[in-house]
Amino acid sequence: MSAEANKAALAEMRKRQEVINLGGGLKNIQKHRDKGRLTARERVAYLIDEGTEFMEIGSFVGYEMYQEYGGCPAGGTVGGIGYVSGRQCVIVANDPTVKAGAYFPITAKKNLRLQEIAMQNHLPIIYLVDSAGVFLPMQDEIFPDKEHFGRVFYNNSQMSAMGITQISAVLGSCVAGGAYLPIMSDETLMVEGQSSIFLAGPYLVRAAVGEEIDAETLGGAVTHTEISGIADYKFKTEQECLDQVKRNISKLGKKESAGFDRTVSKMPLKNPEEIYGILPESRQKTYDMREIIERLVDDSEFDEYKRDYGKTILCGYARIDGWAVGIVANQRVITKTAKGEVQIGGVIYNDSADKASRFIMNCNQKQIPLVFLQDVTGFMVGSRSEHSGITKDGAKMVNAVANSIVPKFTIVIGNSYGAGNYAMCGKAYDPRLIFAWPSAKIAVMGGEQAAKTLLQTNIASMKAKGKELTKEEEEKQLNEITERYNKQTTPYYAASRLWVDEIIDPLETRQLISKGIEAANQAPIEKDFKLGVLQV
Repeated sequence: MSAEANKAALAEMRKRQEVINLGGGLKNIQKHRDKGRLTARERVAYLIDEGTEFMEIGSFVGYEMYQEYGGCPAGGTVGGIGYVSGRQCVIVANDPTVKAGAYFPITAKKNLRLQEIAMQNHLPIIYLVDSAGVFLPMQDEIFPDKEHFGRVFYNNSQMSAMGITQISAVLGSCVAGGAYLPIMSDETLMVEGQSSIFLAGPYLVRAAVGEEIDAETLGGAVTHTEISGIADYKFKTEQECLDQVKRNISKLGKKESAGFDRTVSKMPLKNPEEIYGILPESRQKTYDMREIIERLVDDSEFDEYKRDYGKTILCGYARIDGWAVGIVANQRVITKTAKGEVQIGGVIYNDSADKASRFIMNCNQKQIPLVFLQDVTGFMVGSRSEHSGITKDGAKMVNAVANSIVPKFTIVIGNSYGAGNYAMCGKAYDPRLIFAWPSAKIAVMGGEQAAKTLLQTNIASMKAKGKELTKEEEEKQLNEITERYNKQTTPYYAASRLWVDEIIDPLETRQLISKGIEAANQAPIEKDFKLGVLQV
């Protein structure tokens, strides 16, 4: 049953992804193609090296958001890491079939995330520009704040100072504040009769200064390569433009690497496809995380650290596609409460936190990238844990994760609840990449516990007002709260808001971690590992 349920969840994910990949829909795609233009996904496919795969980031961004405006599939942007002329590059492609490529609030967040990946890993970044600028009905949520639209240009400047190559291929509109993006890049390429760059389009120019002018004359490819000097190249077709991007990338010099260890890749001895049957359908059932690890790592070899101590977290060394890694993983074990009841869950105890902290420090000392496999319900509560200093031990682990200088990669396999999300390198702790399996759940606590807590709060509030709920009313409220809360814990809800970078097939995990480490290896570690003050 587990295998069937997990494969069904994966099939559902693929089905949703197919709809998202249509961007603004078949009608808008056809309109775009009728103009002789490629779609955003076709542009990316043409740009990357033949026979390579594009590692998409944020395909579920904006999922089921902004429905009052017709939605914003993939945040109106196709982005990720791809190989161009043999080099890993971050690619950001506006999708003009989604509101003419306009920026929604989540679009800006996704673009900033892609720039962050380029900055963290010192990867060249290629912008395939085709955007109408800020989505005006939501301008107050996208324009003025620190992590809003303007931060894109701030990052342009920062990356330039860092020596990170930025190339903009303007393949459509580039309007208003968005016009600064290509001009702040190292090189700007345009297509005749198709590209335009200007702070104000013809309509706004007419309204502002009374001048009558067409878009091509105002800010087309000929204007900007022959008169203003803003653009560096002009081409007759998109394909010729993208070919030049490839040639430019092919000439980039090699830089110093971080020096992470890699040997010849070996497939796991245990069949990775068995993961579907190992991971239980019910969150109330246990499984052995070692069985998952042995289907992810080379030769199924996992050199476990302190195996018999702190058993609710597994730590150890392994290789993934040849890369040396340190793995920190939650172990869902059967324990007993103070009343002797059997309890199942990925709980972090004092000894587990202590072990993980020490292991994380070891990996930083040895410059070994860290991989976190999350299935955690939080830290252990109760008087016994509190008296043993669970908060202190948890703080040590959080401190070690927060101050790690080696690249971190997080896979949310099952639950990701409460402070366990933080200690196991959730989004707030800067993993280089964070992925979720379709079985993931992310929230401050489990749905059942949260719903009961919220219901008790409602009941207490009603009593304070002199009102009593009937059992039927209590049951109705509990069901409504549970349904709403459970929707907010799904991987789709998390991915739509970029709490995770992507929802993935478990069988893609090895490949994506390997590509992530390859990217991270291009950014030398430039600071020492320091923890600061700790309660010991």
